[in-house]
Amino acid sequence: MTELSLIRNFSIVAHIDHGKSTLADRLIQLTGTVAERDMKTQMLDSMDIERERGITIKANTVRINYPAKDGHTYVLNLIDTPGHVDFAYEVSRSMRAVEGSLLVVDATQGVEAQTLANVYQAIDADHEIVPVLNKIDLPAAEPDRVKAQIEDVIGIDASNAVSISAKTGIGIPDVLEAIVTRLPAPKGDRDAPLKAMLVDSWYDSYLGVVVMIRVMDGVVRKGDQVKMMQTGATYRLDKLAVLTPAMKDIAELGPGEIGVFTASIKQVRDTRVGDTITTEKKGAEKALPGFKPAQPVVFCGLFPVDANDFEPLRDAIEKLALNDASFSYEMETSAALGFGFRCGFLGLLHLEVIRDRLEREYDLDLITTAPSVVFKLHMRDGEVMDLHNPADMPDPSIIDHITEPRIKATIMVPDEYLGDVLKLCQDRRGIQLDLTYAGSRAMAVYDLPLAEVVFDFYDRLKSVTKGYASFDYQISEYREDYLVKMSILVNDEPVDALSMMVHRDRAESRGRAMVEKLKELIPRHMFKIPIQAAIGSRVIARETLSAMRKDVTAKCYGGDATRKKKLLEKQKAGKKKMRQFGKVEIPQTAFIQALKMDS
Repeated sequence: MTELSLIRNFSIVAHIDHGKSTLADRLIQLTGTVAERDMKTQMLDSMDIERERGITIKANTVRINYPAKDGHTYVLNLIDTPGHVDFAYEVSRSMRAVEGSLLVVDATQGVEAQTLANVYQAIDADHEIVPVLNKIDLPAAEPDRVKAQIEDVIGIDASNAVSISAKTGIGIPDVLEAIVTRLPAPKGDRDAPLKAMLVDSWYDSYLGVVVMIRVMDGVVRKGDQVKMMQTGATYRLDKLAVLTPAMKDIAELGPGEIGVFTASIKQVRDTRVGDTITTEKKGAEKALPGFKPAQPVVFCGLFPVDANDFEPLRDAIEKLALNDASFSYEMETSAALGFGFRCGFLGLLHLEVIRDRLEREYDLDLITTAPSVVFKLHMRDGEVMDLHNPADMPDPSIIDHITEPRIKATIMVPDEYLGDVLKLCQDRRGIQLDLTYAGSRAMAVYDLPLAEVVFDFYDRLKSVTKGYASFDYQISEYREDYLVKMSILVNDEPVDALSMMVHRDRAESRGRAMVEKLKELIPRHMFKIPIQAAIGSRVIARETLSAMRKDVTAKCYGGDATRKKKLLEKQKAGKKKMRQFGKVEIPQTAFIQALKMDS
């Protein structure tokens, strides 16, 4: 049993690539939590895809014992959080389980947009924040400038920020001392009824559902009967453990501690993130305030390439949705693609990661339809309908107007690239709200339509600023605009996976770009294929893919010209018939390539 005054719970927050996972590695290494021979880089990133891309996707936890200078041994619970805007929900959840944060800022790059977003989440959760300047071993590091920037932009005192290099290990002991001396101990009452917050749950093929909890009040012991307050389900605890990162069995968890349990729970669905866990007898009266559910902003269809894989896909999606509370799904059918799921994500990177995980971890081949956002259709009879998939749009004559989601985007960019960024936002129908300076960097705040951002705004932003800009956004409101549905027809057949909602003023240029691109991507067939973009029944752009031809006159040498003519006529009639009955195969890569518009 650990005394409350000797526990410290904290998370590490920072912008992408500022060194959160590396700092976590050094803290684990220095305190001897993991034997030296078992150490590896990105120790807490357990998924292959995290290690490959060098990013953190899931917030991961580890318990560290640290003998401090004051003679006491402290228990530190560390949560390493993601930096990408798409995984901000993981960050906000982790914040609720801890009392303090280490704010890691790169001493060469300074404060970025995600640094701001993550710090505001920590401030909302009433955290004590310790600024840490990383990468001070680099020649380009400017610790004094960055300290001043933290004070100007974020407004927290950075005079006693800890200077470290997580890569080489400089200053790591100072970080541990700062955690013990500057972060608050958790509060909690041992004798009160059990109140534990369900922070995360995931599926393990040996143990079943593993549930991570943070105990607020009371004590939980192995063998207890516990009750989930949201679902009312009761379970008996089989195993109680702490993560060091491997599971280490423990007899009980008291207030302020973070641990995991298994209780032969079959369905991940029964463990809702944010739920309160209490004992079945003499339990707590009132549940803890949960988390507000994540709002998915990008939707796309996932379909199995082979229709027989539908059941395995359903199974895989259910397991992933347990592990990732910000991912939502419902069934859908499509004329071209058969049965599949309409899935909601927090952004395009989130979409890519989920797709990669489904393909890898569950060995599936998937087709992904065009990402889209949810539009609201206001009907003439006053009814409001959500439109998830442009292919489902009803007859335009019964629609009064269409509203689309807008976002408030914060972009931080060095001065020399500001013109390019303003032009990019202007091209995407953006409205400038604010433009301020923090040193030599501009901070532009824009009101942008989400539909224009989900495609490839982030990639374009990185390319026009040579990777120096940082970007963060939140959803602001729905607003009316002149939006129309653009269909793509291949050989006079509509391809529902490629239909999209566009602004009327942009439809022609968007349609033209799309058909030109498809002309390059669709392989040639034995017959001529028209590729058209249309709004309603009006075609706005067209390209024709020419047929592959066999030289039928090759066998005629000399002789009468009518013989050649006859053979050509016969070929022409055959091509015409083929075009009527021929089926055009559009390869999977063509769908994905066609949707990356501006490249």
